[in-house]
Amino acid sequence: MRWQGQKLGEVDAAALPGLEARTGILRTVTTPEFAGMTFHEVLSKSALNKVPGASRMPFAWTINPYRGCSHACVYCFARGTHEYLDLDGGSDFDSQIVVKVNVVDVLERELRRGSWQHETVALGTNTDPYQRAEGRYKLMPGIIETLAASGTPMSVLTKGTLIRRDIPLLVEAARRVPVDIQMSIAMYDDELQKAIEPGTPTTQARLDTVRALTDAGFRVTVFLMPIMPHMTDSVAAIDSALTRIKESGATRVIYGALHLRPGVKPWFMQWLGDFRPDLVSSYRGLYPGMSAEAPKPYRQWLAKRARPLIRMHGLDGRHEDDYPVRGMRPSPSFATAKGPPATSAPLQPMLF
Repeated sequence: MRWQGQKLGEVDAAALPGLEARTGILRTVTTPEFAGMTFHEVLSKSALNKVPGASRMPFAWTINPYRGCSHACVYCFARGTHEYLDLDGGSDFDSQIVVKVNVVDVLERELRRGSWQHETVALGTNTDPYQRAEGRYKLMPGIIETLAASGTPMSVLTKGTLIRRDIPLLVEAARRVPVDIQMSIAMYDDELQKAIEPGTPTTQARLDTVRALTDAGFRVTVFLMPIMPHMTDSVAAIDSALTRIKESGATRVIYGALHLRPGVKPWFMQWLGDFRPDLVSSYRGLYPGMSAEAPKPYRQWLAKRARPLIRMHGLDGRHEDDYPVRGMRPSPSFATAKGPPATSAPLQPMLF
């Protein structure tokens, strides 16, 4: 890889945050309890990532303690980012995980700066902070505690049930700052979920996690994304998903159609050819050339189908196209016996 074996002090401006300096690489680790996975431990220069001003994202700062993701979701938008490391966006993305082992120390230093404005920090915007590697490295407890201690609001988007380990920390943090939590649960057919998200916890395990978070006082949003054309967009499929989401205690649903960015599309189409070859021509029509989004007529059709069902189930629902611009704030997402926080962290879109 281009970031190994380089000269002392060599800096690569095109590398991912935390990998600019080749001297920051500590070691590469394999271990029997994580068979088939390799962890590249690095020293990160920064923890807080500034979101470009022109972005549609409703938050300005992110933290990504890991690069690559063992959830191995075929459709993951972030696959292309692994190519910056001279790794591929397929099996390497799933198994070659970059770990910023010093991220908590760096974050503490950055939050002490007088220029820090205590804006909401989003976790889970690139790869999942509660993927399997977190079970080994335990970076999230320190991140949560550091953000809360500095008075910085946070939001967490995850598919990982490991977040249950940190519920006491999140509850304590929410007494000090706004804490917003979202669980990504897109697939409600077990066979499809295992095929397209092979490294994720089961759908039911994630729904049980929503219930645990709800019981702890959080108003959890479920990301019903991506909805897969011709696979999960039927009335029956959406209704079944919403029934289970409502039963889990979630209060809000964000839904949207599959995105296929250029760095993701080849891997997804290869998978589709193996799993559903009958749909390959339809997907090529929906996502031609460099097109990443489903066409607007399809998204409008999906909204007309989903919105009545969401209302029927008594959920607050939004289509991804309806996102507020940065700075707008939805309703509070956490409440305890002491009452909800004065403000709330903004929602974040489904990015992985």
